Amino acid sequence: MMNCLHSWPEPVTRVQSLAASGIQAIPERYIKSPSHRPLLNDDVQEVNVPVIDFQNLFSGDRGLREEALCCVHNACREWGFFQVVNHGVNHELMKRTCEVWHEFFNLPLEVKQEYANTPATYEGYGSRVGVQKGASLDWSDYFFLHFMPLSLVNKNKWPAIPASCRELVAEYGSEVVRLCGKLMKLFSMNLGLQEDSLLNAFGGEENVGACLRVNYYPKCPQPDLTLGLSPHSDPGGMTLLLPDENVAGLQVRRKGSWLTVKPIPNAFIINIGDQIQVYDLIIIDTC
Repeated sequence: MMNCLHSWPEPVTRVQSLAASGIQAIPERYIKSPSHRPLLNDDVQEVNVPVIDFQNLFSGDRGLREEALCCVHNACREWGFFQVVNHGVNHELMKRTCEVWHEFFNLPLEVKQEYANTPATYEGYGSRVGVQKGASLDWSDYFFLHFMPLSLVNKNKWPAIPASCRELVAEYGSEVVRLCGKLMKLFSMNLGLQEDSLLNAFGGEENVGACLRVNYYPKCPQPDLTLGLSPHSDPGGMTLLLPDENVAGLQVRRKGSWLTVKPIPNAFIINIGDQIQVYDLIIIDTC
């Protein structure tokens, strides 16, 4: 059905443009129901999710390696999230990639509109998901693109402005996909499987999927009434999050409470997705 939808059910409003217009009250479409509104700062607990030193996972020291593997195992079981440091992705590349996306979202609207997406693929510059008419909307804009499989990659849909964007995105994607491959092997071993088992379950190197979503959250005049991104679980295998180090905005739900994650400089936050969790349950049930 999605492939038949080539336009949104109603005109798309860019949240960044709304925020820049000087409005004092957000449109009703962005107001969440009382049960889905954010908690006040005084009611939110700020925490550090488990931090894993990735170098230790491949250390020649057996004790360090086993300790790190145990930490990953416990983090996946107890949290579904952890942060990785010393992960091998170039820190300067991470910084430059964030900067180039800030530059993109600060371009004139007519330039960004050249990359406007549709519900057919979602690839490109967007401000909403879902095609339900009159749906509740999030206070954010985004850019979505594919890294893998190669059959889905169309670099013409990647921003040509700023001039360095395509090169940086390709380099960043290559390094992050490599890190994801190492993580897949790690999760396989933690499940007691052969190290390539999860990769093969996701289609192997030629068919595994990887994509990038850059989320932009403009300043909101009524932040107590809306959310940048509605509560959700990630449907894929895993998500690597590169947060803004200056803003603690990510919240995770644990034991019935929403907790704000403190980002660590130059770290990735790893979110175990639905598919790996289901795979884990299947392994447990068949043991």
